[in-house]
Amino acid sequence: MPRRIDAHHHLWDLTRREQPWMDGPWAEPIRRTFTPDDLAPHLDAHGIGATVVVQSSSSVEETRELLALADGSDRSAGVVGWADLTDPGVGEVLAELASGPGGDRLVGLRHQVQDEPDPRWLDRADARRGLAAVADAGLVYDLLVTPRELPAALDAVRELPRLRFVLDHAAKPPVASGERDPWARRLAALAALPNVDCKLSGLVTEADWEGWKPEQVLPYAWHVLDAFGPGRVLFGSDWPVCTLAASYDEVVSLAETATQRLSDEERAAVFGGNAARAYGLGT
Repeated sequence: MPRRIDAHHHLWDLTRREQPWMDGPWAEPIRRTFTPDDLAPHLDAHGIGATVVVQSSSSVEETRELLALADGSDRSAGVVGWADLTDPGVGEVLAELASGPGGDRLVGLRHQVQDEPDPRWLDRADARRGLAAVADAGLVYDLLVTPRELPAALDAVRELPRLRFVLDHAAKPPVASGERDPWARRLAALAALPNVDCKLSGLVTEADWEGWKPEQVLPYAWHVLDAFGPGRVLFGSDWPVCTLAASYDEVVSLAETATQRLSDEERAAVFGGNAARAYGLGT
């Protein structure tokens, strides 16, 4: 069986930089520094041997720091960083990151598309040029979108078949309201394209933080598994953001419940093998 992998977590040091998205009292529980040592006990408790750390701010310098943290670490297998996709020189920036400390751990790039005022931001010519540069660099692109941006994401994935995409947080379905469409319909359309995987992550923070129950979240997880199939779904904790609504233990338990109907081999793929394939970890 492949090693267990947490394909989506964050680290940040508030003594180095602020996280602008922490823009209200809601963020107080996570408005502190989180380090690999803080995460390690959770990984140990669940037999997770490797992780992918994902950018949390629009900062190339943060990406350098995450790569440096991963350098020489047996557990930090990959870094999904940030660079300005609209910069004509983004290819050179990616090459510089890859050649620096920990550069061999750079596996992907992400931008907070969900925060862009234009829901069709991914359609922009400069954004598409940047996505092509990500493909040229042999990296994966993580899609951070909501149902609003899924149509543009669908077009981007369709138009760039040589780029591997990974959809973060299942495009943030409206779990708290209990609604399914247009999220479910748009997710299924995206899943029909072969060059995109999906992370089973971030669902608890789309639910009612104080009163969510597994039976409210599981139908969304099952739709992800039905749409993408167990060969293209990656477990991710979204720690420490998940702790706004659930503990690390609860997130793992929810994912294990969602995958109970799968075979042992399929569950092993969701909890590690698919992340290793999608991001080229250990290759």
